[in-house]
Amino acid sequence: MIIELLSTKQVIIRIAAIIASAEFLIMLVLRIVPFEMNAIAEAVLDVMLLATLSTPAVYLWVIKPFVNARDDALGQISHLAFTDALTQLANRRHVLKHLERVLASSVRHKIFGALLVIDLDGFKRVNDDFGHDAGDAVLVEIATRFRSSIRTEDVAGRMGGDEFVVMVDHLDVDEPQAKDKSLRIAEKLINLANRPFDFNGHVLHVGASIGICLLGSERLDAVEALNKADMAMYRAKKSGKGCAVLYDKSWE
Repeated sequence: MIIELLSTKQVIIRIAAIIASAEFLIMLVLRIVPFEMNAIAEAVLDVMLLATLSTPAVYLWVIKPFVNARDDALGQISHLAFTDALTQLANRRHVLKHLERVLASSVRHKIFGALLVIDLDGFKRVNDDFGHDAGDAVLVEIATRFRSSIRTEDVAGRMGGDEFVVMVDHLDVDEPQAKDKSLRIAEKLINLANRPFDFNGHVLHVGASIGICLLGSERLDAVEALNKADMAMYRAKKSGKGCAVLYDKSWE
């Protein structure tokens, strides 16, 4: 989206045009009034009418467009700062920021959440065989599938390369139930990743290995939670790929 801000020259021209038009109209009115006024009274009336007529016009034609364009520009800058350019998912910075909120919420409300780290299986083969355009198309489609499959309050992100994350808040107050729900979410994401992709007449296939860190069972920061989920994801890779593994404290 292209945002056009008023230039200094445009602002000056608009304000000058408004004042000149308002003053011209006032002079016409003063010339047709049926009674005579002294110079001071005429000057005071001129100023009052000029302010009355020009202020709304300056606001509507200069100030409001400038403020709206500025707010849109700031919103776009904020969006770019927290969004992965390719997939439009949350980027690493946004993921870490949101994950801290999920962790705090899980501890405060004593309800479990989950962090799922997803690594695509077979993605390098797609890049090698069909090129980076095909790889990018797969990443974009995976992002679309993941985004559409989670709740509106949950967040999907891309950490870089072919690694994605899904952050799920308020799963369950019961730990076994929360684990079971997180595994069902992971199974759904794996099934979505397994569906073939069409790219320029070619049918592409990837899979997904997922590591899960349950949030709320202990106090963690975002980096620690990511490391634990990463550890579980690598276990899933070693287990034959295409599966999900929950982090276990016994690994430490």
